[in-house]
Amino acid sequence: MKKLLCLAALFGASLLQAEAQGQAAKKTLSHDVYDSWNALGGDELSRNGQYVLYSINPQEGDGALHIRNLQRNATSTYSRGTKASFSTDSRYAVFQIKPEHDKVRALKLKKKKGDDLPKDSLAIVKLEDMSVVKLPRVKSYKLPKEGSGWLAYHLEKPLPEKKEDKKTEAAEGEAKAEAKKPALKPNKDAKGTDLVLRNLSTGQEHRFPRVVDYIFSEQGNMLYFVKDELDSLHRAGVFAFNTAELKELPIDTGLVTYKGISTDKVGNQLAYVATADTLKADIRYFSLNYWNTKDRKKQVLADTVAKGMPQNWMVSEHGSLNFSEDGKRLFFGTFPRPVRYEKDTTQLEEDKVSLDIWTYKDPLIQPMQLKQNDRTLKRSFLAMYDLRGGKMQQLATLEMPDVYLDANKTGDVALGVSDEKYKITIGYDTPTRKDAFLIDLKKGTVKQVLTESRGNPRLSPMGKYVYWYEPLDSSWHVLGTKGGASLNLTKKAAVPFYEEDNDMPMLPGSYGLAGWVEGDSHLLVYDRHDIWQLDPTGKKAAVNLTDTYGRQNNLRLRYEKLDPEEKFIPANAELVLAGFNYETKAAGYYKDYVGRSAQPQPLISSDHAYTSLSKAQNSNRVTFRRGDYRNYNDLYTSDLSFAKVDKLTDSNPQTAEYKWGTVELVDWKSTDGIPLQGLLYKPENFNPNKKYPMMVYFYERSSDGIHNHRVPAPSASVINIPLFVSNDYLVFVPDIVYQDGYPGESAMDCIIPGVQMLVQQGFVDEKNMALQGQSWGGYQIAYMVTRTHLFKAAMAGAPVSNMTSAYGGIRWGTGLSRQFQYERTQSRIGGTLWEKPMQFIENSPLFFADRVKTPLLIMHNDNDGAVPWYQGIEYFMALRRLNKPVWMLVYNGEEHNLMERKNRKDLSVRMSQFFDHYLKGAPAPVWMEQGVPSVVKGKNYGLELVAEPEVAGEAKE
Repeated sequence: MKKLLCLAALFGASLLQAEAQGQAAKKTLSHDVYDSWNALGGDELSRNGQYVLYSINPQEGDGALHIRNLQRNATSTYSRGTKASFSTDSRYAVFQIKPEHDKVRALKLKKKKGDDLPKDSLAIVKLEDMSVVKLPRVKSYKLPKEGSGWLAYHLEKPLPEKKEDKKTEAAEGEAKAEAKKPALKPNKDAKGTDLVLRNLSTGQEHRFPRVVDYIFSEQGNMLYFVKDELDSLHRAGVFAFNTAELKELPIDTGLVTYKGISTDKVGNQLAYVATADTLKADIRYFSLNYWNTKDRKKQVLADTVAKGMPQNWMVSEHGSLNFSEDGKRLFFGTFPRPVRYEKDTTQLEEDKVSLDIWTYKDPLIQPMQLKQNDRTLKRSFLAMYDLRGGKMQQLATLEMPDVYLDANKTGDVALGVSDEKYKITIGYDTPTRKDAFLIDLKKGTVKQVLTESRGNPRLSPMGKYVYWYEPLDSSWHVLGTKGGASLNLTKKAAVPFYEEDNDMPMLPGSYGLAGWVEGDSHLLVYDRHDIWQLDPTGKKAAVNLTDTYGRQNNLRLRYEKLDPEEKFIPANAELVLAGFNYETKAAGYYKDYVGRSAQPQPLISSDHAYTSLSKAQNSNRVTFRRGDYRNYNDLYTSDLSFAKVDKLTDSNPQTAEYKWGTVELVDWKSTDGIPLQGLLYKPENFNPNKKYPMMVYFYERSSDGIHNHRVPAPSASVINIPLFVSNDYLVFVPDIVYQDGYPGESAMDCIIPGVQMLVQQGFVDEKNMALQGQSWGGYQIAYMVTRTHLFKAAMAGAPVSNMTSAYGGIRWGTGLSRQFQYERTQSRIGGTLWEKPMQFIENSPLFFADRVKTPLLIMHNDNDGAVPWYQGIEYFMALRRLNKPVWMLVYNGEEHNLMERKNRKDLSVRMSQFFDHYLKGAPAPVWMEQGVPSVVKGKNYGLELVAEPEVAGEAKE
């Protein structure tokens, strides 16, 4: 017996030793692993549910497209496949093949660009036997939305022919014959290339030259395309090809520009805009044109002199063309004719004055106007042409620019919405006020039905009701389009429909809506937990569709729209609901019904994040993503019962080779006694008896994302959590709640008690803790280091440091005044600078810069469109003058968050160097110790280390 016990003990010790060795063999995440980490995307189910395709691509380099036969459990892989689609009959998959990444990079190093670079190819896969046809130099392709059997693909310009040293006699004869023909003036601006129509079954192809645009009808019975002008014998025009008759039909030729081609649902009607004006014309006058397969005659439906066209208005070349579902109406865009300004040929360009004139009467301030110039120049106003009655009707106007139609565009009423009278208040009055109008599409009359609503009025799918959530009374409202008073549908319900967690000094928004039930019979909206069924007639009280199941079980239940083309929810629909448990953070899917009372039935639930649920159109087959902190959000499949779930992808198997760590939910109370939650990420093989350096990262609230997977990737602005955890850091992500007027103090009241709670548990090295955050998080850090010396180092990305100067500034990305942010939204001051001057000052780190002792790294880029760059400069200059340890990284031309991958990689390395130096005693890099003079910019990056490692916890201040 003793011998057995000894053997068991030895065996157990061996297992422990083997496990420890296995764990020790795991690698630490480093900055050089980013490029190989993969992303899953582009997944699509075939309509019959038998096939699924998806791409797995590294962050940098060549990926692959995978097509899986779900019946045979067999997968075919295609290198560099992208932009993939199934044919509607589920017989073919079509995709483009990108050129090799390294080959393109090598050519770019040789300064090659444009047509000198390799182009995409096209692949057609016959799913029955997985045979492949590949076609070179294809820039785009299209499949019919509903029909099958046809594919259209658009070719790149042909490669230039190689010059031959000697011409054959035949070639010389042809050249002489061509020389005798009249010379044609070629169009140097011609951009058209060959379009090819291919029969997928037979492989037969039809080729059309000089094409610049093309569309299929929904069923694929017609292919419409626009040709560019080559010369006087080959004019621009619009053409049709009947795929049943295999005939090309010229529709309209001879004008300079044709664009905006659009067809009706059946494919027998075509609309487009065209002009005879050249590209050099100051004003190009377009006409709205129409053609159908019955008459086969082009008609001009609208131009500047058309009946119904407002005076001095014209057809817009930028408006979208749309037929109604029944093909009886055509909707298009118009706009006021631009003012023609004569060119001053007596003035030199350098003598012209360039200035912006700001006036207090402008509806929009100049920066917003400038930012929206392109949109303003391309703006169009909705108009309608009745194809049966032969009449044009202008719907949108300058005073009422936004018009909404019913789902099928067949109803006799439209909804106009306007904030034009209130635009001058944009920037401080939020949500913006709006007026709403009902437009009678038969009589042409307009009636105002809402004044100064704070909501966003919309039209129900059948056009029977106007509906909106009104922030002023936190209720859902409807208004019948055929008359009657506005009805408050949720006033008598026993639960709130406003966002209960809203902690900004503004009217709270709603929880949203699931949609309308068939026939506009009911509106389905959300409270915090459940779905409510509202009777738009007001005759029946609001009904909890999910039978309070969400509230009883502390769940959030939300409708999953499985048909992307769905316009309304069927009257007897079986619903799939996404569920999330507020307490445990578990997620999954539930089943419920419209039209009958029954509690939701759990289908699947686990400690994961569930996303991207998709259903095959003609099958109960579904796919979805599932993952957690340790496991990538891979693709899974099941049927709608979710009884048997199969994993389809393993996108990042290398994850198992690295130290990853764990995440857990932690609870504490703020200084004011408010219960809070946060996330604590712990290193692999966490030892509670060991002390770890700790990073504290935050924004507002993050605890609901406990199961979110975080991929190792170069940072746009914040720490990459898996990287730091793998390098033996604790990472704490606390939730924050705010009090109006005290955003900085609120952050302190929530974060510091959470940190102290963790320190008391004994595994945090309280002498080596740091803060990191970006934007709003960056502001809170800039504030906190003026109030506490608890942290060894801090990094603040794009922080507001002076609310008094930031308040009067501009968000250059949108041209919007920053005032709204401080008065009503994220900054939460709750009043103007002149109403609450002391709160602006007290919440501004700049005024207390002399109190800072924490070494601070700032990133603030010179093209930041959200937080003015000078905010970082103000703080840096104050700390520099006070001789505080401060650095500022300014990535030239970069935005609020870094966009270019090279810059993200650089920032990631510098953040690691900064925090490793202060929290682990690692050597400081050159850029921290000596700086990088501007004369060596771009040549020496200062990333080299300059000192021997110091003892942990004794890095110099």
